[in-house]
Amino acid sequence: MKILIVLTSHDTLGDTGKKTGFWLEELAAPYYVFKDAGADLVLASPEGGQPPLDPKSDLPDFQTDMTRRFQADEAALAALAQTVPLAQVNAADFDAVFYPGGHGPLWDLAESPVSVALIEAFDRAGKPQALVCHAPGALRHVKAADGRPLVAGRKVTGFTNGEEDAVELTDIVPFLVEDMLKENGGLYEKGPDWAPYVVEDGALITGQNPASSDAVAHALVKRLAART
Repeated sequence: MKILIVLTSHDTLGDTGKKTGFWLEELAAPYYVFKDAGADLVLASPEGGQPPLDPKSDLPDFQTDMTRRFQADEAALAALAQTVPLAQVNAADFDAVFYPGGHGPLWDLAESPVSVALIEAFDRAGKPQALVCHAPGALRHVKAADGRPLVAGRKVTGFTNGEEDAVELTDIVPFLVEDMLKENGGLYEKGPDWAPYVVEDGALITGQNPASSDAVAHALVKRLAART
């Protein structure tokens, strides 16, 4: 079982002068769900090398057992520091792909032709694609084999408009995940703000928010196990 983890390389939060990137818990929790299930992992990002960490996700209020485990794991930190440039990745080498969130993906992964083509390759091969929180934003321009948006007519979730409003970034982000998924024809679902909520539709697995990352990862492992 070999899983590709795709992280953002974008570190600027619009024109606020603040930093963004990937959300630590959304990488750390799935990383160990996958590792503990025996998966081989490869971390990639558009630019390769060390991806930017959203500094807010490293604050004490957002620390968990999994983030602490990750930050004490020299092998994990080394893999994070040396992510593979996304253009060098071949979907055929992997059984599944996972995208952690953080606000960064809304700027780079959502608009990256390389990321779009990668997700489309996993889709065409029937391999699971899992995305959590803001990462479903990376589906913005992804098409199904029939040329329609990949999410059209499919059950999906992602960071809610209410959650974005609560973090006061509605007017900063390039688009709202909930609105985009609906506009692309997705059958958008959500649970209460900040509560775990995961949706599966075929090989597409999406999670609403950071609290959903662990459940998304378990759903992905379960789907891979069912394929073998």
